[in-house]
Amino acid sequence: MTRDDVARLAGTSSAVVSYVVNNGPRPVSAEKRRRVLDAVKELGYRPDRVARAMASRRTDLLGLIVPDARQPFFGELTHALERAAADRGKMVLVGNSDYQEEREIHYLHAFVGMRVSALILVSLGLGDRIAAELDTMDTRVVLMHERSASVRKFAVVTDDVEGARLATRHLLQHGHTAVACLGGPESASPAGDPVADHVEGWRKAMADAGRPTEGLLFHAPYNRYDTYEIGLRLLAAPDRPTAVFCSTDDQAIGLLRAARQLGVDVPGELAVAGFDDVKEAAMTDPPLTTVASDREAMARRAVDMALDPELVATTSGETDRTRRFPSRLVVRASCGCPNPDATSRLLAARTPKATD
Repeated sequence: MTRDDVARLAGTSSAVVSYVVNNGPRPVSAEKRRRVLDAVKELGYRPDRVARAMASRRTDLLGLIVPDARQPFFGELTHALERAAADRGKMVLVGNSDYQEEREIHYLHAFVGMRVSALILVSLGLGDRIAAELDTMDTRVVLMHERSASVRKFAVVTDDVEGARLATRHLLQHGHTAVACLGGPESASPAGDPVADHVEGWRKAMADAGRPTEGLLFHAPYNRYDTYEIGLRLLAAPDRPTAVFCSTDDQAIGLLRAARQLGVDVPGELAVAGFDDVKEAAMTDPPLTTVASDREAMARRAVDMALDPELVATTSGETDRTRRFPSRLVVRASCGCPNPDATSRLLAARTPKATD
């Protein structure tokens, strides 16, 4: 069955069938859309996507590059992007960079060679090489999780600095005078790494409270397993901190495991806060206080930017090409709040809306 067969049965033109099947680019009335869909179902018509890709030199694929989809935050983000892309009739190809610039470049070239409709890049370090590669690409690229002033691409990000400041300030309000911070590994680039923004937010909160930070910043990998080992050493020290802000929830989960191993009571002897609000954060023991943003809305915006950047810029007035989503504090038991649910609801009501 062909598109012309569908058009004859539906009593429309082949162009209208194309608009319905491809969900655009022109609108179709509800009545005509119903007739076309009924005809498609009756005839068992399936569009020839290979032929369409050859004609348009583009596929129905979006390329997505993430550091490590095994980590809960990136896994949940990937799932949200996949759902948003499916709503637009697209499929997602995923490449894991393993935090390596060479692998990011490899997937950039591979996905462009596969004629993806657009690319979404979740990078933890937009260095000069990546910036140079992006500047030479005709394929649309949307940055997520981090942006760079030197890369003129659309970007969807979280207010990482403010989120970290909120979490650290909350720990200080519990009476802790020395809030430690688990930052990223020492090898991480200070520019282009969202975790560097988390450290900056921690420093700002400490400065606002008149508290020093010297000797309170500890480098740790982004995953729970290596952070667990670092946590064992940190919490076994005689001058261990009484509160720790972790730059990722995965780090916080590793630290909680180390505390349990050493018999350190959380939150009685140690208050802990994380960042990302992965689903597992609500299931830790005790449940983890953390920083959240609207991941589903961010995914939808990233996909919209990837597929219709001109439309997004026109309708939202995003003159600097960046959509910044606010962070909000999610209070649970690990920080020491006696009534975390009520506190979290109050803070959520005060959270500002996303800004451009």
